[in-house]
Amino acid sequence: MKKFRKVLDGLTTSSPGGTIGSPSCGSAAGTPTAAPTPKEIDVQETLVSENFQLCKTVRHGFAYQPTALAFDPVQKILAIGSRSGGVRILGRPGVDCYCQHESGAAVLQLQFLINEGALVTACADDTLHLWNLRQRRPAVLHSLKFNRERITFCHLPFQSKWLYVGTERGNTHIVNIESFILSGYVIMWNKAIELSTKTHPGPVVHLSDSPKDEGKLLIGFESGTIVQWDLRAKKADFRIYYDEAIHSVSWHHEGKQFMCSHSDGSLTLWNLRNTTKPFQVTFPHGKIQKDGRKESCKPILKVEYKTSRSSEPFVIFSGGLSYDKAGRRPALTIMHGKAITVLEMDYPIVEFMVLCETPYINEVQEPYAVVVLLEKDLIVVDLTQSNFPVFENPYPMDVHESPVTCTAYFADCPPDIIPILYSIGAKHKKTGYSQKEWPVSGGTWTLGSHTYPEIIITGHADGSVKFWDASAITLQMLYKLKTSKVFEKPKPGEGRAAELVEEDPFAVQMVSWCPQSRIFCVVGISAHIILYRFSKYDANTQIVALEVRLQCESEDVITPSENENNPCFSEPGSHSPQPHHQYPVSPGSRTPESGKDSIPCLKVKERVVRVPPGYQSDLVIQLLWVDGEPPQQITSLDINSAYGLLAFGNCNGLAVVDYLQKTVLLCMSTLDLYGATDPYQRLTRSPRRNRQSTSEFCMRGLSNFYSDSKKRIRTSYQSLTELTDNQQSVDMERSKSPTSVCVCSVDSPVPVHYPTSLHNDPRVLPEPVASLRASHCSPVFYLLDNVKGPGRKLSLPTDLKTDLGHASRRAMLQQLHGVTMYSHDEHHTTTSYCWSERESRENSFSRSRSSSVSSIDRDTKEAVTTLQFGESYGRKSDAFPTPCLWVGTSLGVVLLIPMSIPNDQEERMEEPVTIGPSGAVQMLKGSVLRFGFLDCMGALIQSPYEVWRDTNAPEDPDRPRKRKLVHFSPSSSQEACGEGHLAVVCSERQAKVFLMPSQSCLFVHNITESSFVLRADVVSVCNSVCLACFCANGHVMTLSLPSLRPLMDVNYLPLTDMRIARTFCFTNGGQALYLSSPTEIQRITYSQEMCDNLQEMLGELFTPIETPEAQNRGFLKGFFGGNAHTFDREELFGEAAAGKASRSLAQHIPGQGGVEGMKVAASGAVGELARARIALDERGQRLGELEERTALMMTSAETFSKHAHELMLKCKDKKWYQF
Repeated sequence: MKKFRKVLDGLTTSSPGGTIGSPSCGSAAGTPTAAPTPKEIDVQETLVSENFQLCKTVRHGFAYQPTALAFDPVQKILAIGSRSGGVRILGRPGVDCYCQHESGAAVLQLQFLINEGALVTACADDTLHLWNLRQRRPAVLHSLKFNRERITFCHLPFQSKWLYVGTERGNTHIVNIESFILSGYVIMWNKAIELSTKTHPGPVVHLSDSPKDEGKLLIGFESGTIVQWDLRAKKADFRIYYDEAIHSVSWHHEGKQFMCSHSDGSLTLWNLRNTTKPFQVTFPHGKIQKDGRKESCKPILKVEYKTSRSSEPFVIFSGGLSYDKAGRRPALTIMHGKAITVLEMDYPIVEFMVLCETPYINEVQEPYAVVVLLEKDLIVVDLTQSNFPVFENPYPMDVHESPVTCTAYFADCPPDIIPILYSIGAKHKKTGYSQKEWPVSGGTWTLGSHTYPEIIITGHADGSVKFWDASAITLQMLYKLKTSKVFEKPKPGEGRAAELVEEDPFAVQMVSWCPQSRIFCVVGISAHIILYRFSKYDANTQIVALEVRLQCESEDVITPSENENNPCFSEPGSHSPQPHHQYPVSPGSRTPESGKDSIPCLKVKERVVRVPPGYQSDLVIQLLWVDGEPPQQITSLDINSAYGLLAFGNCNGLAVVDYLQKTVLLCMSTLDLYGATDPYQRLTRSPRRNRQSTSEFCMRGLSNFYSDSKKRIRTSYQSLTELTDNQQSVDMERSKSPTSVCVCSVDSPVPVHYPTSLHNDPRVLPEPVASLRASHCSPVFYLLDNVKGPGRKLSLPTDLKTDLGHASRRAMLQQLHGVTMYSHDEHHTTTSYCWSERESRENSFSRSRSSSVSSIDRDTKEAVTTLQFGESYGRKSDAFPTPCLWVGTSLGVVLLIPMSIPNDQEERMEEPVTIGPSGAVQMLKGSVLRFGFLDCMGALIQSPYEVWRDTNAPEDPDRPRKRKLVHFSPSSSQEACGEGHLAVVCSERQAKVFLMPSQSCLFVHNITESSFVLRADVVSVCNSVCLACFCANGHVMTLSLPSLRPLMDVNYLPLTDMRIARTFCFTNGGQALYLSSPTEIQRITYSQEMCDNLQEMLGELFTPIETPEAQNRGFLKGFFGGNAHTFDREELFGEAAAGKASRSLAQHIPGQGGVEGMKVAASGAVGELARARIALDERGQRLGELEERTALMMTSAETFSKHAHELMLKCKDKKWYQF
């Protein structure tokens, strides 16, 4: 009979006109429901696959793990190379370009072709690359791979096309920049040094041509040997042998002196007249000790010697500090005359570069700034002022000021929100910056026509939240909010609550923001929620705190006295969907009995506090410790300003709070929400017997853990926040068993049971082994694991226990999320299983969770994974939509909870809101991730909201402030197509579309079988709506709505880093972002329209600028100052004179050309069309530029012809002596 009923269900709920995937889906209560006719849901879908294409747009933040720095003094653009092979090129604000070497090899050195629109990169795989910067998306034109020697240093003289390349063997090769072919001219190390020298001089660490004569090349070897090589005569002019290793060399502009920095912290000044010994030796930071010896100093890694007309020369160097002073920070030292200034840095110095007025090395340099590249920051120091202030950095380099723990992306925000946030945030900006303009001012950028207000929100480990203006593919910080100010500072050793996450107790786990009402919610790692309201006025406020006891322990027996003191509990034994009305207990009114364990992790400030304009805390909700166990982390959150309600859940259950009346309305375990419609048949079991032993274990386990865990707690954010990338391959991640992350306690000698309720009602899942899979709580991501058992310990997401290694498809998922739960794959039977103690012990550690075997070997909890308020139909019989709360769980169950909210403003503040679970249940494969609502015309239904009003504004007696609500009723614009609406539900495996109020399934699509969805959102694209998904296998997909047709499926980003999974988010307009490294935000688009307009939105790196003319050297200087200008490199290094280099020495590789968008592997015809379209656009752009150049040349030729003709007529009749 059941099979027949299922067939009937499939027939009655089949989608009209055929659907994608399997169109059959059982109705909520298991009884057939008449599906609507095609007329009722005749949605004209406008989106097609041609509307979608995936490409990167822009990368924000600081270059992760930087290695190299370069500056073009004419174009005034800056380049930063990184360890992962990335190159960031920066100009004026808005000019920010990211390039990536395909090899991924670290960038060793960067060299601009000054004012030529090109850049040479030397990488750790011994390859040179030439990048063309004359296009908005730079591309590699040529590559040269060295086969037998390793590159150590490169030098490109100004206005030269020959690049000097030093190698680890001590040889110097010469490369033609135009053809990227090696010259036959080689300076071998054994020719450079004297024949009598018995030791190898070491790798080449410096190359530079003499300012006095370009035909002389200065070669510095690591061992301390310096050679000046005469390129014409092919012999050494002089050789210097010094005892200390050389790190860098810098010329005086006249070419008569040069300075070296050494490994002993000394600087030596050499005069070319006498190279037998240094002209001067100084230890800038080496003081003479009492015994007459100098302090030992660290190496000076780099020195720059720059001259100035109006003052003494500048000697600027990094390093050289004495070893004796422990704890000193890295420093940059500026020696100007007799004054020595030490600038201490927050991070180690990677590289620095002095910016000078002239590109010519033989002129007075006139330094005006120094760019310092640190490990985690970029600063520019103003050298023109005596106190050396720093410039205010216009780039968003401080995204990682505190490690980023979560992100949110909002496109098409209300236009007034950005100016308001900026005006308030500007009041708290730092002062003391240089008054001069930012010196890196190259390139051009204009505000494109396709711009709209966008805001990115980042949550951080220190509890701060930053709002960024992300409009027009730029990023600028608007406002910073510190959530830690709500709490008292936890004192060290202040009980277990303070020790839980002592390092980062305020870390932001997720955020929820309503731009229209400006209500903002922050969820913290210490199981707390802070609700903020926005005000333009400061205020004195008392922070209201609500404490919620949301803990599922089957042993808890709730007495009437406990229930009175803990209003968040529902009535004991009440499983019927009755309304729950609770009222909060005032802070500090807990009884001594409840205070023993019922404490929050953090203490809210109880005094009146003065809050500045901006976001001001209105309510703090905290989960309490129960029976010596810390509260489970919050996994889902939704807030609705029109209803005045906030809902949140974790792996124990669900709570709903009325933030207007400051009361807890509902606090139930997930199982209690089902009522009589529980989709699982669960058997009751006896409670745990030995409570005493478990409590003793609890205390022992916690005390033992806290003593040795403080050192490791910081790594709880390692995969997300640590600046040492701990990337694991997918194979390695999958090889770890879920038990390696979520390990239950096996010390308790009792079988594992299923703690589901707040009441004494233990149950167990009767699912067969093969039908259960370990699941997670998307889209919420945990920063600390939750290990079950009374002696629960904190386990870290990246702390892989290598001794517990069993292959598992879901191991990465278990590492990503920290709660042990189960999802079902739509196989429902009635067979019950009870596990013995032995099986429980074995399975906890040793059983492999393969696709064929999956067991309930630990405490399993059904978590609330997503929540959504909205106008809907709570019951099938409802004629009109009412406020509802949609609840999705980790078992793939969808619950619908209708609510009754008073309409009148005064009644709303006094009358209670009634909530009653209706028992409406739907099932999906895997954890539920996202809800979305469409009307019957296919348009997106927005959640109702309250229009923002400033509660701290002065009262106007003529215009009393009232709540102004904006509702989007499903039936408001659907007279023609009947009442009702469509509900889109997406889980980690499939998506379904239901028709409300009949709750019949219209469309279903299995998104993935081999992987799982990490993030899903219903978004607006091209004036329509689609479902966007990001899978763990790296695929980005879009599905049409409501028919769930696949529109795009691109294998974009293999998930090798947990950071990407935690921070990936979609938004409207076909955009998305994720944290590509601990310091960088990568924005992408999946809209074809935006890809087409991307060229217009990006900045130009190269602008045509006249190269400044060299100074007139004067007759005497030109006559006696050497023959520098007669040096012809082509004559020396060309093939005619030097011959060809050995083919085995280096291999020339032609560049790909193209734009980055073509590199994205798109599947099917859409990808091919996209590639062709981009190629045509690029070709058209180049043809247009060629046409413009041709027209300019023709005009120039005509002008020249005209002037020549005029000159000929003027001089035609003159005699020779008249000239």
